[in-house]
Amino acid sequence: MAVRAQFENSNEYVSAMPWSQLDQAAFLLLSAASPPSPNPASRRAAARKSLCTRRQDATNGLSYTRVGVFSTLTNSYALVSQGASENFYSVFEAELQDVIPIVRTTIAGTRIIGRLTAGNRKGLLVPTTTSDQELQHLRNSLPDAVRIQRIEERLSALGNVIAANDHIALIHPDLERETEEIIADVLGVEVFRQTVADHVLVGSYMSLSNQGGLVHPKTSIQDQDELSSLLQVPLVAGSVNRGSNVVGAGMVVNDWLAVTGLDTTATELSVIESVFRLGDGNGPSNINTNMKDTMVESFY
Repeated sequence: MAVRAQFENSNEYVSAMPWSQLDQAAFLLLSAASPPSPNPASRRAAARKSLCTRRQDATNGLSYTRVGVFSTLTNSYALVSQGASENFYSVFEAELQDVIPIVRTTIAGTRIIGRLTAGNRKGLLVPTTTSDQELQHLRNSLPDAVRIQRIEERLSALGNVIAANDHIALIHPDLERETEEIIADVLGVEVFRQTVADHVLVGSYMSLSNQGGLVHPKTSIQDQDELSSLLQVPLVAGSVNRGSNVVGAGMVVNDWLAVTGLDTTATELSVIESVFRLGDGNGPSNINTNMKDTMVESFY
């Protein structure tokens, strides 16, 4: 499903971010026909079918491709920036309202919540600069089963330095040992220090779910195979938003929903839909190798 929307400008940034500015654009949503139902029987019966539609919204303000900067998505909750417009929020609301809680919040007084937080269905990690009021708001809004932990870490843009699903977390090689232990405990995952295409910001250059992962387009086949073996999910090298290699900042994904910029091309969408298994019969083996090669050659 593709939806055009906009949200308010933000001049906030994090020094660890590997881009210089936020592009003006809209965003796109891909989803299975039905998210998991709270009822296990209904969840098993839910069909996986890709939906693609477009809607034009006449709103004022700027719109951005960096969906992963202003939102966080897991299988048990979604966080949306407090500064996002109603159009941005409504896309998450339409797909997730009756499935998982959608929490509007700031982190450390900023809107860039997707780059400051990292989490999965079991837990949420926030930087030590998160205020007591913000922390209490999250605890009041998220399910009781979700553990929330403030981390005192020099590399405080946690969304840039951690890439996690419900089983494994890849982290920046220079994170503190205590931080690594907290990640393992709160998220309930195995933790590995890794790079992606020789980049240490694993959360910026990877987007990960329990179904698959998208990594920096220059990631070698050997590295893809090694990471895939480590994560036990299929991985594909690709991009979002017409050639952006910062895939973690350009999209969010869980096991049934992906949101990315409307600048994302048909070729990029096909790769995303396939590797995250969002459509009927779509698995990484169905991604045409020539199509991937053409995408990389065109953009890089």
